[in-house]
Amino acid sequence: MSLPRPSSTTAPGPPVWQTALLRRARPRAWEFAAWALALASPALLPSHALMVNEIAIVALFALSLDLVLGYTGIVSLGHAAFFGFGAYAAGLVAKLAWPDPVVGLLVATVLCTALGALCSFTVLRGSDLTRLMVTLGTALILLELANRLDWLTGGADGLQGVLMGPLLGRFEFDLTGQVAAWYSLGVALLFFVLLRRLVHSPWGATLMAIRDNRLRAMAIGIPVRARVVQVYALSAGVAGAAGALLAQTTGFVSLDVLAFERSADVLLMLVIGGVGWLYGGIVGAIVFKLLQDSLSSITPQYWMFWIGLLLVLLVLVGRERLLRPWTWFRRAGAQERP
Repeated sequence: MSLPRPSSTTAPGPPVWQTALLRRARPRAWEFAAWALALASPALLPSHALMVNEIAIVALFALSLDLVLGYTGIVSLGHAAFFGFGAYAAGLVAKLAWPDPVVGLLVATVLCTALGALCSFTVLRGSDLTRLMVTLGTALILLELANRLDWLTGGADGLQGVLMGPLLGRFEFDLTGQVAAWYSLGVALLFFVLLRRLVHSPWGATLMAIRDNRLRAMAIGIPVRARVVQVYALSAGVAGAAGALLAQTTGFVSLDVLAFERSADVLLMLVIGGVGWLYGGIVGAIVFKLLQDSLSSITPQYWMFWIGLLLVLLVLVGRERLLRPWTWFRRAGAQERP
């Protein structure tokens, strides 16, 4: 007597949410083209390599803020604290210990990540207004410390004499800024790929749940406090890396890196580009820096007036209508948005 054969069953596929996350994380063809063009821009526009370097740095800084503001819903007015701390850390490492750029970048990133983890406990409780004041106070405290510790930081005169060694032991930083631009673009691309993978993972989905409804996220078992500490520390590390790039490519660190205007500028970039999708910070950084460069050359004293007018129009008219040429780009990157 033969035993009945087991009925053939189809192996269950991955959950729907996992498939959706994987689809969103998959890069598109236009992204490869955009990043290839960005990496080639220092060679295509050698006279504007310094501008490309600056845009790459502020774009990375905007990415760090979008991680906590757009994806987690944590409002910050003092994100320059980590940017400036990273700049001073990289500058001091190069001046006092080892002028290798990669070593300074790693040290600054690790120190800023630790600082962000420490400061994250100040934003765990309270309302958005409370967080605004606490984050702003953190940046002001670091600003005053950098001013008072002039024997270490240079105080109001700035940290001078930051001489960097060749990148990877081979590429000297040139006056035209091409090596600096490629260095900043490469670091920005690495962090972008990392953040893209994280926000389109289950870990990133929990961040968006916390942003949308913190109480409901706690009710379904998401460790809200742990996630806030993690994302705040990660964001601080990315901001510190951006500050380190600024110190290493300019060879100078001033109190300006910790000023309130630095935090306000990066918020403006996110307002222009949009929060909650990674390319928003990049687009906002490009538009803001190009407008700043062109308007300051036309009206050096009143360029902020035109930036403010643009922001008012963005609010009253709408970003999609006012910046219609960017609409296709925003739709193409819709998969970046939660």
